[in-house]
Amino acid sequence: MLSKYKYHIWLHLIVLIFGLTGVLGKLISIESYLLVWYRLIIALAAILIYFAITKFSLKITKKQLASTLLVGVIIAAHWLTFFEAIKQSNVSVALVCFSSSTLFTSLIEPFYFKRKVKAYELIFGVIIIIGLYFIFSFEFKYLIGMILSVISAVLASWFTVLNGMLVKETNAKLISFYELLGAFIVVSVYVLLFTGLDFSRLAVPIKDLKWLLILGILCTAFAFIVSVEIMKKISPYTVTISVNLEPIYSIILALLIWPESETMSYGFYMGTIIVIATLFLNALFKKIATKEPKVLP
Repeated sequence: MLSKYKYHIWLHLIVLIFGLTGVLGKLISIESYLLVWYRLIIALAAILIYFAITKFSLKITKKQLASTLLVGVIIAAHWLTFFEAIKQSNVSVALVCFSSSTLFTSLIEPFYFKRKVKAYELIFGVIIIIGLYFIFSFEFKYLIGMILSVISAVLASWFTVLNGMLVKETNAKLISFYELLGAFIVVSVYVLLFTGLDFSRLAVPIKDLKWLLILGILCTAFAFIVSVEIMKKISPYTVTISVNLEPIYSIILALLIWPESETMSYGFYMGTIIVIATLFLNALFKKIATKEPKVLP
C-alpha cells in the first residue's frame, strides 16, 4: 500500500516542508536580507555536495547560463519580499496573500506562451481579488506585509512561467542550481552594500543557526531535489492540487506555535476560504480543460 502511494506521500511531505518555510521565517530573528543570504549559502553548499556524490555535471551553455542567472535575480527579489512580508505581518497573512500567485500566473503565462487568457482564469482572478479585499479590510494593520506578499506572489508567478520555458531546453536540476547561484550573487551584492563591509553585522545569533540549517538544507536543497523527482512520477494536476495545500499547512503550523499572534479575525478567515477554494477550483478547471487521464488521488 505504501509502495503504491509513496510518491503521493512524498509530495505531501514536500508541500508540508514548503509550508514550514513561512514558520521558519518568523522563528529566525535576523534581517530578511541576511536570512535569504544564509539560506542561499547553505542550500548551494548542500546541492553541490549532492551533485558531487551523484557525479552530476554542471555543464551548461552560455545562453542557458545567462537565462537562469537572470531568473535568479527574480527569485532573490521574491524571497526578500516574502520573508520581509512575514516580519511585517505574520505567517497566516503573508501566506494567504502569497496564494494570489495563481491569479498573476494566469495573466503572465499567456503573454509568454502566446495564448489567450481563458475566461475562467479571469473569473477566478476576480474572486481571488474579492477574497484579498476581505483580508485587507479586516487586517489593515498588516497593510505593508500584505503589499510585500502580493509583490512576492507576482515575482513567484513570473519566475515560474519563465521556468516553464527554460525547462524545455535545460535540465531542471541545472536550472534550479544556477538560479539559486544567480540569486546568491544578487543578494551578496546587496548585503555588501547594505552592511558597508562591516562584517560584524553579518553575525547570526546561536538560536538562529539551527533554523537556518533547516531552512537551507531541508526546505531548500532537499525539497528541490525531491520535488524534481516527484514531478516525473505524478501528474501536473495532482501536484497543483497538493501545492495549494501549502497555505493551509502553514496557517495550521503557525496557529499551533503562536496561537495568540496568529489567531485572526472572522473576515480574514472568510477571505482565506474564498482564496483557497478558488485555487482548488482553478486546478479542477485546468484538469477538465486539458482532459487529463485519471490518476491516483
